[in-house]
Amino acid sequence: MFRTAELGRKISRKEFDAVTPALRTELITLQQTLRHADFPVILVFAGVDGAGKGESINLLSEWLDPRWMSTSAYGDPSDEERERPSAWRYWRDLPPRGCIGMFMGSWYSAPVMDRAWERISLAEMDEQLARIAHFEKMLADDGALILKFWMHLGRDAQRRRLRKLEKKPHEAWRVTKRDWKHWEMYDNFIAAAERTIRMTSDGHAPWTIIEGEDVRYRSLTLLMTLRDALVRHLEARDLRRKLLETVKKDESAVRAGRSVPAVAKTRKRAGAQADAGLLSVSLPQQPTILDALDMSLDLEPAEYAERIRAGRSRLAGLSRLARAYGVSSVLVFEGWDAGGKGGAIRRVVSALDAREYKVIPTAAPTDEEKARHYLWRFWRHISRAGRVTIYDRSWYGRVLVERVEGFARTDEWMRAYAEINAFEEQLSEFGTVLCKYWLHITPDEQMARFTARQNTPWKAWKLTDEDWRNREKWDQYQDAVNDMIERTSTRNAPWTLVEANSKRYARVKVLETYTDQLAKGLKARGINLKKALAV
Repeated sequence: MFRTAELGRKISRKEFDAVTPALRTELITLQQTLRHADFPVILVFAGVDGAGKGESINLLSEWLDPRWMSTSAYGDPSDEERERPSAWRYWRDLPPRGCIGMFMGSWYSAPVMDRAWERISLAEMDEQLARIAHFEKMLADDGALILKFWMHLGRDAQRRRLRKLEKKPHEAWRVTKRDWKHWEMYDNFIAAAERTIRMTSDGHAPWTIIEGEDVRYRSLTLLMTLRDALVRHLEARDLRRKLLETVKKDESAVRAGRSVPAVAKTRKRAGAQADAGLLSVSLPQQPTILDALDMSLDLEPAEYAERIRAGRSRLAGLSRLARAYGVSSVLVFEGWDAGGKGGAIRRVVSALDAREYKVIPTAAPTDEEKARHYLWRFWRHISRAGRVTIYDRSWYGRVLVERVEGFARTDEWMRAYAEINAFEEQLSEFGTVLCKYWLHITPDEQMARFTARQNTPWKAWKLTDEDWRNREKWDQYQDAVNDMIERTSTRNAPWTLVEANSKRYARVKVLETYTDQLAKGLKARGINLKKALAV
């Protein structure tokens, strides 16, 4: 694979100087166009030590407007980073749309280094690479332009490069004992790199191998690759935008009963009258998993008071253990408007130390959040080890409100199921206790609660025009909930369906479910709860 990057390619200074003025102008013009585009650019730099990764990033920072660029370089994880899933620090640093993000020591460092040092098996490496490929596919599906550069030097060329740097007083700091150790392990690193590139170079996130010995050749190859990719991606996104606008107009026309030429032509071939409107065949409304719930479940006030008291007491003890042993929790609350999410959350947090939890109320995304992948705003709130993060509505908005209200296209919310499962899998594998609740009430109960809110001055603010509109789409939302549970209730992250017509029953079920899951998570760490809680 790397033999083509060890041919001694060179560019003379004269050749370099002849093309750089025009190339620099093209790149800065493209960057200004990018500022108004609907996608970010992600540049990943990897390669052998001394091959020019840092110099390449410096060159781009010099040529382009640094206000619309960011550089993220990673070493060993900090304490803050170790207390979260490994992907957290990369999600945190993703650039917004219209900007360029450069990554060095990226998500590829761990699998390549660990395999070169033989700390992981090939199977473990492949598992990590598959997760990386899914991560990049997710970003690319959201529109990102991803370019990955492997800066290469042959074994002898790397040795010459390191020795040359050591002889320069102002450059010697770049060469460390670790660099020479890596050089001694050159074959191991190259084998790991070759496998990495082979398994993760895709059309949406290609690797470009660049021979790094000649600075001018390396620089021109990098700059021209970036220029050409930007031109292609801008053109592709513009074409896509126009196509989506046409499709949207056609769909609107169909819904309004007007004839659309393409649709009419298709129906005519099928033997139907072109102006008769679209044929619509669908199953009658079918029962969903929510219809199987016993909505009459209730608790007497005395039993409720006793179980709430016992649940709070147990949770208080378990949460202190979780803090001591670094076991984090993520609680997700979804449900109908007026379903009782807020009341259930208050019963949970009343047993927790206020310094150790945070509640994230999820509303419409801000401009900062809309400029990135929809999961970004949820990743950024993941707490450190031992803390509790509570989402009052969550990433499931993608497959609920955004699906039903048309804020997300069909392809966007359909692929979100797999993206969400991958996100939650990373939380679970990290040891996070993940509880997901759907608080279910009947339409009649919702109407009663809406009326009560309307007539209670200090609760009336909770009721909005949107709440009333959502009632009109009850069946659509119920179908979306059924699909959500079917596709995202996994062994590691199951849904808890809460019969919430009775607030007392719902609050106890939420509290007891969380304490049971937290106890299970602590036991999985080998903690003897009986002994630990007795101390």
